[in-house]
Amino acid sequence: MIPIAVDVGEDPVWVATRAPLRPPAIVSPAPREVSFGRVEGRVSGGTIRVRVFVDGALEGVQDVAGPSGFSFTLDLPARDVRIRVVAENAQGDRAGTAVGPVYGLPTEGRPFPLSRSIQDAVLARRVRALTRAYPGIAAAYVQDLRTGRGAAWNARARFPAASTLKLAIAVEVLRRLDGRPPPSTSLYRLLWSMLVYSDNAAANQLLGWIGGSTSGGADRVNALMRSLRIRDSHMYGGYEVLAADAARPIPLQINEQPAFGVGKYTTAWDLARLSRYVHMAARGLGPLRRVEGSFGRADARYLMWVLAHVADRGKLDRFLPTTTSVLHKAGWITYARHDAGLVYWRRGSYAVAVMTWSSSGVGASSDVLAGRIARAAFERFRQLRDQAPAPDAAVLTT
Repeated sequence: MIPIAVDVGEDPVWVATRAPLRPPAIVSPAPREVSFGRVEGRVSGGTIRVRVFVDGALEGVQDVAGPSGFSFTLDLPARDVRIRVVAENAQGDRAGTAVGPVYGLPTEGRPFPLSRSIQDAVLARRVRALTRAYPGIAAAYVQDLRTGRGAAWNARARFPAASTLKLAIAVEVLRRLDGRPPPSTSLYRLLWSMLVYSDNAAANQLLGWIGGSTSGGADRVNALMRSLRIRDSHMYGGYEVLAADAARPIPLQINEQPAFGVGKYTTAWDLARLSRYVHMAARGLGPLRRVEGSFGRADARYLMWVLAHVADRGKLDRFLPTTTSVLHKAGWITYARHDAGLVYWRRGSYAVAVMTWSSSGVGASSDVLAGRIARAAFERFRQLRDQAPAPDAAVLTT
């Protein structure tokens, strides 16, 4: 209670009144981030109850005692949402705080340490059959991000990289920034244009911001990839602007490789690893936390939020259920067409990269192949997850 003076003549009369209830502080998630369902924060003294709402619908209630923290684990929809936390005191006063947009990802798809790869023989046969049936040269790499199981074909063959390495540019930009770019800044707009719309001019401007020129920026991006031990990928200047066995690791080999001149190149394995590293960084795991500079959890969750809005559809997501979320970056030129990224579904997550090349040119058949491999991985990982006991969601941490 706060005493206040009431003027009733020569002598004031002191009466007691309640202090206003302070709104809760939401620590996680932040605006323009992905969230695996964890909502955490603090409340002030006098609070006895906390409610959390998602797009206006009540999703959870917790009783609290005095100034303390709160934590909810929610099943968020696979889209942008607005989360509101409301505190209440014993007198029924309420105060709320909202955060958004936040893109919901499944709790069971959250990052975990991943120490090894394990080839899944069933999936390996399917991936091999699909890639070998492509009328050109193809490569693929898929891996469950919880168990390490997966498959690959021609995964270390180098292909023209096209726009796929724009993800590496984004990682380097965020690593060099002190925090994420505010929406009102040119860096925010350039990152959005480069990733969501694959804008080459935006990529070139960001390379110039990183290194003073497109070639200087490319050198910095290459140094980043070397520090992550991604050694079969290479940025070459800027972009053209136009009007089996459980004990066996997932195989990393070259079955056939396209012939092309000097330029950007990468492999299915490298693209899948880079996506996986961003995923792991969202929980402070993986090699990105060890590189020089700053690329923290908030950076990873922001970058993943942007990737969730990529406008280029009909590739990895082509045959997947609409309930899945695909965070990806595609790339294409006349003779090469690729897509790589992260797939999240109710029971887990996996990384996938599919690359194609044809001397006669590429088209829809490349997108169909990407969609079929992503679907084959989804069906196999779902089958394996249904055979295993469900993990304990209570161990989720931010």
